[in-house]
Amino acid sequence: MPRNDMMTDFDALLPGQSTEAGASRRTALKAALGAGYAAAALPIMAQTAIKTSVEGLKTGETTYEVDGFKVPACFAAPAGKTSLPVILVIHEIFGVHEYIADTVRRFAEAGYLTIAPELYARQGAPGNYGEVGKLMSEVVAKVPDAQVMADLDGAVKWAGANGGDLKKVGITGFCWGGRIVWLYAEQSQNVKAGVAWYGRLVGIPSALTPRHPLELAADLKAPVLGLYGGQDGGIPASTINQMKEALAEAGNKGNAAAKASEFVIYPQAGHAFHADYRPSYRKEAADDGWKRALAWFKSHGVA
Repeated sequence: MPRNDMMTDFDALLPGQSTEAGASRRTALKAALGAGYAAAALPIMAQTAIKTSVEGLKTGETTYEVDGFKVPACFAAPAGKTSLPVILVIHEIFGVHEYIADTVRRFAEAGYLTIAPELYARQGAPGNYGEVGKLMSEVVAKVPDAQVMADLDGAVKWAGANGGDLKKVGITGFCWGGRIVWLYAEQSQNVKAGVAWYGRLVGIPSALTPRHPLELAADLKAPVLGLYGGQDGGIPASTINQMKEALAEAGNKGNAAAKASEFVIYPQAGHAFHADYRPSYRKEAADDGWKRALAWFKSHGVA
């Protein structure tokens, strides 16, 4: 049975790492935008992390309201510009920490208004957990897909009110967030294209996660580029092949988004190969995937 995306993220942790409990969600988010989000350092190898300059960018933190709850997020955009294409960045199981904040800045540097919401905010702050088992059971496992979809709708609305062009919206995400990319590409009418980095494709239905990407292929509304590692023990090739077959079948029945979706498999890469702060990082695959992601968004009208 394939492991879930929570376990594949845990696989890349350094042995024996732990942290002390962190601060509040807002304090942690401020740290993510600055020197490093120490509270969420569970898997961090800070000496290898890429640091993107904020020069020429407007960056910061914000909140937006969804069903009476203020969802925290970090954002970045080219300074002084409006009518910008929009990218939603969906975090791994570790929430919005420095790696995610830097990814937001990288997309902004490429010309996008980019926002990364903290999608676990109602359940807890990942930075407060020094043990991955507790993070999984007490926070990540309690996050409903329906909540995430609503929070992403809220992020899109925020972007539209803050200089974003809602005719040009894309979404990308990593591991836990990679699965969310597939789900949102099936649900949202706003998204024009998605890029899913090693997101789980199959799973056991539950009350909080009733459907998985494989079951949604026939109803995809935006084309998705899947970037996966050939050595990913948590996402076997058989599940990727199942998804390819489901997309091909949907495409043959007239679903243009399913037909346009593609996979790129990096044979020598494992899980989390884009995560430059972790031992799993593979620069060649990460760089190639990044170029492909930018090209994908541009070719599908998100530019």
